Amino acid sequence: MALNNTYEARLVQQETAVGAGVQILLLALLGSAIGMGPAGWVTGLVFAVATWAVLSRALHRSSLRTFGPANRVTLGRATLVGGVTALVADSFESAPPVTLLVGLTAVALILDGVDGKVARRTGTSTALGARFDMEVDAFLILVLSVYVSMQLGPWVVLIGGMRYAFVAAARVAPWLNGSLPPSFARKTVAALQGVCLLLAGADLLPYAANFAVALLALSTLVWSFGRDVLWLWRTSRPAREEERLPAEKVLELA
Repeated sequence: MALNNTYEARLVQQETAVGAGVQILLLALLGSAIGMGPAGWVTGLVFAVATWAVLSRALHRSSLRTFGPANRVTLGRATLVGGVTALVADSFESAPPVTLLVGLTAVALILDGVDGKVARRTGTSTALGARFDMEVDAFLILVLSVYVSMQLGPWVVLIGGMRYAFVAAARVAPWLNGSLPPSFARKTVAALQGVCLLLAGADLLPYAANFAVALLALSTLVWSFGRDVLWLWRTSRPAREEERLPAEKVLELA
């Protein structure tokens, strides 16, 4: 019997629906607390529906029989990110509740180090869970970069957009899809992005200091991506040369 027709599979799918429900409840609480406008509501609801749809599809295609404790933590983080997204969208219409935005973001960043530990300790690490965690992280950084860009300038969006630009480039240059070796430096730089953007977004420092913090985040990210791209280019060289070999032989014969 196919997994997706089993009782366990239905339970797994129900957890994503519960997550969407909790997201909507958080939006209701935020709306009542700050009087959130249409932009915040629409953005938050779109995020909730999109998260439910994408995650449900991924679970449908996977072989997971249980959602797992680590994925529940990540889903909780995604709910917080949805709240942050709604607040950032609402900030285009009215002054943002900085304390609330910073609080939700801080909790989401703290929990980023929890789901991985839970997965390892419970033996529930999966490729889906790792991808889910990465996508939540990437989207939070994108949202924060948009928010900080309203204070420091559009260039800050490069921080959040770089990962998506890398994914788009990989469609044109498949060698970018190669596997990268584990790197503590890469993990440190990734964690630094959220901390720096949170600090700059909190607006506790002078403008020049916030600018320097955001620039530090972008500089380290460019270095990290550049190093990885160079490594992928070097390691994929034999494959690229093999792909060109038939054409080169044709030219030699001509």
